[in-house]
Parts: sequence; structure tokens; C-alpha cells
Amino acid sequence: MTGALIGPIAFAILAVGNSAVIIGLWTAHVIWTYYCVARTKRFGLVFKVVVLICLPVPLLLWPVVGIVGSFLGGIGYGFFAPLLATFEAVGENVKDKFYHCFIDGCWSTIETSCTVVQDVTDFCFHSYFSYMDELRENLNPQEKPFDIRLSLLPCCLLVILVGVPFDVVLITSIAIWKSPYMLFRGWKRLLEDLIGRKGPFLETECVPFAGLAIILWPLAVLGAVLAATIISPFLGLYSGVIVHQVRVLIPSEIVEESLQMGFAYIMSVVSLFDEYVNDLLYLREGSCLPRPVYRRNKKQEKKNHDGSDHNLKNWRDGSQNSKHSLQQSRSMKWKIHHYKPVQIWDWLFKSCEVNGRIVLRDGLISVKEIEECISKGNCKKLSIKLPAWSLLQCLLTSAKSNSDGLVITDDVELTRMNGPKDKVFEWFIGPLLIMKEQLKNLELKESEENCLKELVMKCKNDIPEDWDSTGFPSDDNVRRAQLQAIIRRLQGIVASMSRMPTFRRRFRNLVKVLYIEALQASASAKEGDNIAEP
Repeated sequence: MTGALIGPIAFAILAVGNSAVIIGLWTAHVIWTYYCVARTKRFGLVFKVVVLICLPVPLLLWPVVGIVGSFLGGIGYGFFAPLLATFEAVGENVKDKFYHCFIDGCWSTIETSCTVVQDVTDFCFHSYFSYMDELRENLNPQEKPFDIRLSLLPCCLLVILVGVPFDVVLITSIAIWKSPYMLFRGWKRLLEDLIGRKGPFLETECVPFAGLAIILWPLAVLGAVLAATIISPFLGLYSGVIVHQVRVLIPSEIVEESLQMGFAYIMSVVSLFDEYVNDLLYLREGSCLPRPVYRRNKKQEKKNHDGSDHNLKNWRDGSQNSKHSLQQSRSMKWKIHHYKPVQIWDWLFKSCEVNGRIVLRDGLISVKEIEECISKGNCKKLSIKLPAWSLLQCLLTSAKSNSDGLVITDDVELTRMNGPKDKVFEWFIGPLLIMKEQLKNLELKESEENCLKELVMKCKNDIPEDWDSTGFPSDDNVRRAQLQAIIRRLQGIVASMSRMPTFRRRFRNLVKVLYIEALQASASAKEGDNIAEP
């Protein structure tokens, strides 16, 4: 009942709001994308021309994908969010269950829908243009622009023209062929959990929702088939990259052999997809389709086909052994408390709030800067330097404690073992752990640490000479350059995080809290002065 009432409202907010933002900014996105790609120095001439020619495809697909996704997301969230809140309302500790069954989930669903529209607006209006502005930045002297060889372009296009339809047809066919297995195995697993009261049927309150999962399971199977069809063209497009990489990494490779590697990839990726589906559905191991080798280095170039097949067999045997070892270690996996990405994200903003009070008290940021961030939206400087200051504080604490990971709080230590298992987290924690070890090896003195925290907020930190008049305790230019490189890398990590959809909204809320506290502290100080004057 609640879903039927609130669902249309949430759907209207998400569908209309996101569609209006996407359509309204689409013209600006097209113009600015072409301008930035044409002006960038990070791309060579040939690659730049290819990108400019291919840009209409993603630019035309973006509004279609965005609007369709908003419509589907609005329907799903508008219906299921109130439904889940209704299940929670019938819990054992809830009083007046009849009232909460109708009220819970109403306002929160509408509020979250508005928040999603706000995050999409921030991404389209701020994050996207930030990515494009970064593309126009000048290259470092040691960097070279990315380019492709004009002589290889016909070979790449030939392989792509063959690979895209070939992979689309075969991968889609495999997905359709295996979909009945996915349908019946999913129903079998859900019914076994229902009879044994396991999995989603463990809690009584979740039984209605889990029963709904049995009914809607065919939609999940259909979604999996559609997802396979959508990703298949991109897998075929990557065959052109394989051809180019083979010729660049092994210049002695003749054109015919690079083409052969590209065609080998086209067939191999279908075999890999088939094996992945078999593993997912617990079918027989491997794939009946051939999997030719599509990557070679100079050492492998001298080996015959028998040697390649032998190496491939050894690689498969090693994979099976590692899989067996992984299955044996699953019991240990559940003994480790794993932190979710949202917990790390919450910690970052909580740390920024605590450290924001410190830097505001020490005069490293002013109330005027906070006012500009709130009123004018000029948060670029503050949104980079304050999180970088918080991360630096975390790194210094972790380095002094001889921790294997990052000391987030007194009782929480984040390591590779208990951290979230996804690529985004690896990109985040990997560089931080390296920087922590670098700071540990530098053995900073307390005076250097205090000065370093101040320089993060005040200096550009581009060259060692920037610190000449700052009073930094060490005159060693090598040491200065190492510390400045760490600061620049920290600010680069924060700049990448600041483009995530929720970052801007949460940072604005954080700044508002700091501003209110600063005004209250200023008012209290004035009242104290007025009382002291008589």
C-alpha cells in the first residue's frame, strides 16, 4: 500500500529530475567535451582525431542510458524502499505496528530521491567539467602524449569490424543458452533456503520479501542476459587495442602476426566468458570453446606452439590450485571483520569535521573561506586541502604506530585484509600505504610534522624552493622534494575523490557545521568581552 502511494512520487522525482539535468546540460557537455579533447596535449594527433570522430557515439548514448536508468531506478526504488521499511515496521521491538506500516518509508523515500537528483546534478555540473579541465592541463616534462600509430589504424579497424559483431552474436547466444540453467538453479537455491530457513529466509520479517525474490527471479535472469549483450560490443572493441599493443610492445612483430593476435583475442574472450558463466552456475569447469593465446612477450616469441600450450596448461593448473587454496581459506575469511566502502567514506568526512575544527582554531583556514564555500560555492581549495590534511594526519599516526595498515581510530585499523574487496578501494588504499611507508622511512621529527601540516594548507608545494621562507626545519632539498611529492600525491587522490557524486553534497554539509560552530564561538567570545568590560 505504501509503495503504491509513494512509488509514483519517488518515480516522478527521480525520472523528471535526472532527465531534466541530463537533457539541460547535454549541449554544454557536447561543446565542452569537443573543446577539451581538441585542446588537450595529453593526446597525440592521430589518437585525437580518432577520439573526435568516435565521440558522437558516447555523447548520444549518454542521455539515452541516463534517462532509461533514471526511469528504471525510479520504479524500483519507489516501490521497494517503502516495502522494505514496512517489513522493518513489523519487527518485534516496534510499537503501534499498524501505524508504522503506513508511515515508515514515506518521507525517507522522498528525501532520498531528492538527494539522488542532487548528486546527479553535482556530477553533471561539477565533476564532469572537472574531468574535462584536468584533460586540458599541461603535461609534466617527463610525460609523453598518448598516441597511436597511423600505420596500425587500418589493422585495428579491420579487427574491430570483425570482432564486434562476432563477440556480440556469440556472447549473447551463450547468455541466452545458459539462461534456463540460471533460472532453474536460482529457483532451486531459493526454494532450498525457504525450506531450510536459511539465507534470505532466516528472519521472519524477510520471508515476504524473499518470497517476492522467487517471483521476480526471471527478471534478474533477463537483466543478466541484457547485461551480457551490452558489454559484448566493448569486448569486441578492445580487440583493436590488442593489435596496437602487440605492435608497440614488440616492434619486430609483423603485421600479419599482430592481426593474428587480435583475432585470437576475439575468440579467446568468448571462451573466457563461457568459462566465467560455467563457474557462476556451478557447471563443468572450463569451456568447450578454444582459447588461443593473444599476448606474447619477446621471450615467448621464440617458443613454438607446443611450448605455448604447455605454459597455458601450467597456468590453468596453477589457477585450479589457487582456487582450491582459496576454498580452504574461506573459513578464515569469516573470522575477519571486513569494513564496507561506506564506512571508510563516513570516516573520511568525520575526520574532516574533527580536523576542520582544529585547522579553524589554529588559523589555517578562515571563516571568510568557509563563507565563500557556502555562499558562492567556491570550495575547490578547501575541499582539497582539508581532506588532504586529514589523510596526512592519519598517515603520520599510522607511521609512528608501526601499523601494517592505516590507523583510523584508536580501535580501528584498516588493512588489506579487512578492507573492502573492490578495485576502487585498492586505488585508494594502495598509494596511501606506500606513502605511509615513505613517511616511516623518513623518520620525521615532531617539529617537521607540525610544519608539514601547516604547509599542506598554505603552500603550493611544487618545488623545494617553495619552502625557503616557511621555516621548515630541514634544509635538505631531497628530503623536501620527497615530502612535497607526498603532499601532491595526497592532493591528487583527494581531487579524484572530490569528483564522486556524494562528495560535494557531504562536504557542503560539513562546511555548514563548521560555519555554525565558528559563529557560535565568535558570539560567545563577544558576550564574554561585553561582560568583562564593566
